[in-house]
Amino acid sequence: MSQFDIDAEPSLPNIEEGQFQIPSYQQVVSQELAHPPRILLLYGSLRERSFSRMVVEESARLLKAFGAEVRIFNPEGLPQTDTADESHPKVKELRELMMWSEGQVWCSPERHGSMTSIFKSQIDWVPLSIGSVRPTQGKTLAVMQVCGGSQSFNVVNQLRVLGRWMRMVTIPNQSSVARAHLEFDENNRMKPSSYYNRIVDVMEELVKFTLMFRGNKNYLVDRYSERVESAEQLSERVNLRSI
Repeated sequence: MSQFDIDAEPSLPNIEEGQFQIPSYQQVVSQELAHPPRILLLYGSLRERSFSRMVVEESARLLKAFGAEVRIFNPEGLPQTDTADESHPKVKELRELMMWSEGQVWCSPERHGSMTSIFKSQIDWVPLSIGSVRPTQGKTLAVMQVCGGSQSFNVVNQLRVLGRWMRMVTIPNQSSVARAHLEFDENNRMKPSSYYNRIVDVMEELVKFTLMFRGNKNYLVDRYSERVESAEQLSERVNLRSI
């Protein structure tokens, strides 16, 4: 068996040279955009006193203080998937906000050890592509959960998997608020605590990552396999026209 020589020029017979690009620092550096970071916030409960909504509202205040432009989607009235089509007003609103956003915050209660159906339904209405545009690919994501009892990380772990499936850049930090009913006052404002400080950390980190990624998202998510596929499709179209 021959020994691999790391000093030799690599032999890559399976590579299409025209689609093989060497990453460079100059291309990775983001372009500065003039408008504030655009952040969409989603929550997962329709209760009148919804703690996931209150965490999202607290997060929105922090994001505004950090200089972001924010939108909160209210899931009330959103139909279950497959019971309506994309022309439904709430579905259109959700998809338009997905396209508008450059970063997102997802916060769901933990129910039966998992995210709620209310939250999952929102994501299920957003396909991986709308036409030729992927509405979530390359956008930043912060994941959070509220717990009725002791702290767990079941939901944030699931949301991370879901974020990867939606091709989003999930930031390292996250928030899990235990016994959330004790963390808010009579005005539905969050009390000072280590949980609150963690939410500040998460929103600060989200804005930083969004500023870093949003101006160069297309380059960072550009893939060799998709360039090859696009080249093959273009070749097929050209050949068909020449027949």
